[in-house]
Amino acid sequence: MSARMRSWLQTEARGRPGFPHARPRAPQDMALPGPFKWTGTRDMTTTSPSATASTAAKKKPTEPRAKKPARLEEAEKLAAPTLENITMDSPERFINRELSWLAFNIRVIEESQNTNHPLLERLRFLSISASNLDEFYMVRVAGLRGQVGAGVQSLSQDGLTPSQQLDRVNAMAGELLRMQQEMWTVLSKELREEGISVLDPSEVTPEEYSWLETRFLEQVFPVLTPLALDPAHPFPFIPNLGFALALQLQRISDGKHMDALLPIPTQVERFIRLPARDGEDENQSVHFLSLENMIGLFLDRLFPGYKVVGQGAFRLLRDSDMEIEEEAEDLVRYFESALKRRRRGSVIRLKIEARMPATLRDFVVRELHVTERELVTVDGVLGLAQTNQLIIDGRPELKFVPYNARFPERIRDHGGDCMAAIRAKDILVHHPYESFDVVVQFIRQAAADPDVVAIKQTLYRTSKDSPIVGALIEAAEAGKSVTALVELKARFDEAANIVWARNLERAGVQVVFGFIELKTHAKLSLVVRRENGGLRSYVHFGTGNYHAVTAKIYTDLSMFTCDPRFAHDAAQVFNFITGYAEPKGLEVLAVSPGSLRQRLMGDIESEIAHARAGRPAQMWIKLNSVVDPLIIDALYKASQAGVKIDLVVRGICCLRPGVPGLSENIRVKSIVGRFLEHSRIVCFGNGYGLPSDQAKVYISSADWMPRNLDRRVETLVPILNPTVHDQVMDQIMVANLKDNQQSWSLNADGSYDRITTPEGEEPFNAHQYFMNNASLSGRGKSLQKNFPPKFKLNAAQE
Repeated sequence: MSARMRSWLQTEARGRPGFPHARPRAPQDMALPGPFKWTGTRDMTTTSPSATASTAAKKKPTEPRAKKPARLEEAEKLAAPTLENITMDSPERFINRELSWLAFNIRVIEESQNTNHPLLERLRFLSISASNLDEFYMVRVAGLRGQVGAGVQSLSQDGLTPSQQLDRVNAMAGELLRMQQEMWTVLSKELREEGISVLDPSEVTPEEYSWLETRFLEQVFPVLTPLALDPAHPFPFIPNLGFALALQLQRISDGKHMDALLPIPTQVERFIRLPARDGEDENQSVHFLSLENMIGLFLDRLFPGYKVVGQGAFRLLRDSDMEIEEEAEDLVRYFESALKRRRRGSVIRLKIEARMPATLRDFVVRELHVTERELVTVDGVLGLAQTNQLIIDGRPELKFVPYNARFPERIRDHGGDCMAAIRAKDILVHHPYESFDVVVQFIRQAAADPDVVAIKQTLYRTSKDSPIVGALIEAAEAGKSVTALVELKARFDEAANIVWARNLERAGVQVVFGFIELKTHAKLSLVVRRENGGLRSYVHFGTGNYHAVTAKIYTDLSMFTCDPRFAHDAAQVFNFITGYAEPKGLEVLAVSPGSLRQRLMGDIESEIAHARAGRPAQMWIKLNSVVDPLIIDALYKASQAGVKIDLVVRGICCLRPGVPGLSENIRVKSIVGRFLEHSRIVCFGNGYGLPSDQAKVYISSADWMPRNLDRRVETLVPILNPTVHDQVMDQIMVANLKDNQQSWSLNADGSYDRITTPEGEEPFNAHQYFMNNASLSGRGKSLQKNFPPKFKLNAAQE
């Protein structure tokens, strides 16, 4: 940032007093972060000797980040209002949702600069950032563009018209795109130094050329369709995420010019790995050539008799959002047709290589009917999301040390019997540190158990060859009553979910598709079993998806219980989904769109009342997104009443922390690291501050967004078991608050600063801690003496 901007931020955004945390529970000391920088004075050392070499504390401190590009500073300024005199009536009290999402993706791309990460993992962050930006344009920007096209002038909650938002989004996204290209330049150079090279065509050896020619003729040439462009050959349709070469050709015989197009099929890998050169180790010296450069070597085979006088690649994104029509007669059939239409959506973003001749570029732009708003000229590589193909398996030293998730020891103590372990005590499984296999085993055991009479399951997202779906099919084929809610409106997973629905129906599963106007986002399983002459129900609540692949990289929580109160409420939720029977008389759960918002607002009001009565008042909140204006305003009111609020928000946060008179008692941080933070946790001090045995603690499937609270079926699950209560609050939340190695603090102006470790303070990495310390509720008898270290408050906070 410029010195002027930095000075302004320090004066306006950070010039506010810090505040200590209440400490009502002295016997169980917990190290909480100090004001603003979220730091503790002591590290939570690992209990596993094997962790010594890999723990973040042994790594060199994070190196300073490169200075932000000046253009990005200008784009950020567009989103930064004057913070003076912001009140509860000012639209500026909210950060724009779209710009907040872009700020999150800037944090992702900056992780590719983090030299504490292995090189190929830094490349993975670059790929993720590029993929995120593609999806953002296909969905969010497509929506803004549609509003602009329809002449919508409604203001966003932060007071911007769709057109104003689109201009600011494009400005900030343009700088993000430049950052991605600059990072690719850096990483490709470092990869080359490590023996992994993406070659320029001029670097191809004669032997490699011969190999490429054979590969081209056998595997690429048959799927290419060269297209001349003239009145008899109109410009073809290029699908969403389509990639093509535009060419200016000259006939050798008479010099006549012709424009042509060569769509590049997505079915062919983007980066072709070449055979090892003589005398080189195939893993230590790896060479790739991009598909477009490979094709460029053999254009004479596609256009014989012509020479290329100008060329350039382009890539486009189309509108991929789908709106649900309440009048759809057949929801499944509607989605099948909508998926076909998705590939024909209007162009939202057109990226063109800078080397493309101006006349050819103008021709492509005109034929695709795009304006300057949709056009981006790229001086670099198109489709950086596909650079994940360069993350090879043969170089483990350039990747994170493999992590094998633990299986809860308490289930092992019961001979692998999930039901017996759950009967003994509620269990909370912390993914990915504890294996998703326990969820799969729970369903498989239910499918194979002759005493189980019924299984009910929600499926929002799941994996290819899903073991959960397989177990449900086995249960149905064994004669059990099996009901599956398959949510067809799971964005970008609709096609897979339709296939699962058909397979489940064929096996005899009662498949329902939820509501036309609501998404079913709750993660819920219910198993009914004959026991002791009656029926006992076992319930699984999750904060993530029933997806065995993402469960290895997303941090999520799974709670298992057979408490009759939870079973009663879960059954009502399923009845609501299958038969529109609105839940009444819920004993413990809160469910949207009915009671979840009311429960949250009520608990916030209770904290305000505690503060006004002079009692400790505090909240800890961990979510993926905070957008809902009513909830944000409630938090502002709580802050003004003196409630101390700490939020860990991975992605979008529309709340402005630290605004004098509005939110000076609120702090917000974001964690971006090896695993994707995905769990949702809410803690209310309940008049005792935090941490406290009397605190109200919840896990949830819902982020704090209007869609989650008003237009989705979600659950808010109170944690009533003391061990699970301690695990969620004392272990998970405190570790997230204490992290100083992969955390960013949100400033009042909407920008983020990476949290650094002050001199003399031990570094602490929350992900590393969880990888090396077993959870509280899942530990078995063998781990009773191997308890996680305790945390201590700073002396200044006593």
